[in-house]
Amino acid sequence: MHNHSSRVASLLTVITLGTAIALSFERTPLQENEPPKTRWYKGNLHTHSLWSDGDDFPDSIVARYKRMGYHFLTLTDHNILSEKQRYIATQTLEPGALAKYKTEFGSSWVETRTIRGEQQVRLKPLRELRSLFDEPDKFLLIQGEEITDQFLDSNGTSYPVHLNATNLRDLILPQGGNSVSQTIQNNVRAVKEQRAVTERPMIVHLNHPNFGWGVTAEDLLPDENGMFFEVYNGHPSVRNYGDPSHASTERIWDIVLTQRIAEQNGSPLFGVATDDSHNYHEFSHLKSNPGRGWIVVRASQLTAESIIHAMEEGDFYCSTGVTLEDIRFDGKTLQIQIQPENGVSYQTEFIGTRRGFDNASSAVVDADGKDLHATRRYSNEIGMVLKKTKGLLPSYDLQGNELYIRARIRSTKSQPNPFEEGDQERAWTQPVFP
Repeated sequence: MHNHSSRVASLLTVITLGTAIALSFERTPLQENEPPKTRWYKGNLHTHSLWSDGDDFPDSIVARYKRMGYHFLTLTDHNILSEKQRYIATQTLEPGALAKYKTEFGSSWVETRTIRGEQQVRLKPLRELRSLFDEPDKFLLIQGEEITDQFLDSNGTSYPVHLNATNLRDLILPQGGNSVSQTIQNNVRAVKEQRAVTERPMIVHLNHPNFGWGVTAEDLLPDENGMFFEVYNGHPSVRNYGDPSHASTERIWDIVLTQRIAEQNGSPLFGVATDDSHNYHEFSHLKSNPGRGWIVVRASQLTAESIIHAMEEGDFYCSTGVTLEDIRFDGKTLQIQIQPENGVSYQTEFIGTRRGFDNASSAVVDADGKDLHATRRYSNEIGMVLKKTKGLLPSYDLQGNELYIRARIRSTKSQPNPFEEGDQERAWTQPVFP
């Protein structure tokens, strides 16, 4: 929803939604020059299965997300596409997983064999899952991969660099690089090159920057390092909130936005919320379970092309439970409509950086005074809360001196099975620009 998009700026009609679980609702254009009718579609772009390090069958996982009211899903296993014939030993499964699988889908669907006394079960490839689950304008599987890379510095320290590529045609192997930033850039470039060759829309987003403290704000500053990153990831090990020496993912977002726009006149960075789900049999905040974070995209139809186009326009939001009925930006005012829930109240914070901000920064050092691989410390003038308001119709009138504005909506409702105990449901809009 940035200022380069007349399509988004003209979305001036409030959408009335029904229930929170059924987010696919039609919006009809009012004028001849308006964009085509659009709907909200809920999806997850980061999901693991038994094809890599998830603990359940891909068909069971897809069925679960479809039951939960999602409209699109990508299975993003590490450095693999689910294309070939593959069997795994049943003894490696979680206790009871095979029995549950057979109960859910029937013995005619579940394929097993015995090789040298070892029982094995076949993993269904994406093409077979699509034949079972895809439904026009109701549910869509999009091919994806978690490109799982790392940068190894001269001291032998490894910094994980993971990126999710959505709507790939072909597998992309980790590209490597001479720094964290270059490793990101090389993998982003590989996705862009495949997109150009295939003429197939694709996006790539950086995963969990604080996992292993792998990626700093400075690593993300170059435009070449992508338009999307995970501001929220549901895996319990990814440190969304940072610590005294490391910036939170939201802080990283504001630093990158500010520096790209103010110093480079660069492209926006859009935030994505995902599950990064691995665990489907045991549920607790200590496990990486489905249903913690998602995106909701306003698109003209439920196709990979339409979803990706809308995301590149910034026409989507992130959520861990809060539903937005509408987001409108006409170049001057950012307006939001929140879907109410009985007994729940909402506070919206409009966050941004004003021109003329203090751009001084300093390195973060350890107890011995040695620089850490950590986001530098910047002034509080970067990513300030410029306005707080309660209610279901928050809005912010731009003063003209903002580099960008984004909104964070906080709910008083506790998030079920949260990333961290005590978390309450939230939503984040994408940044807009005067």
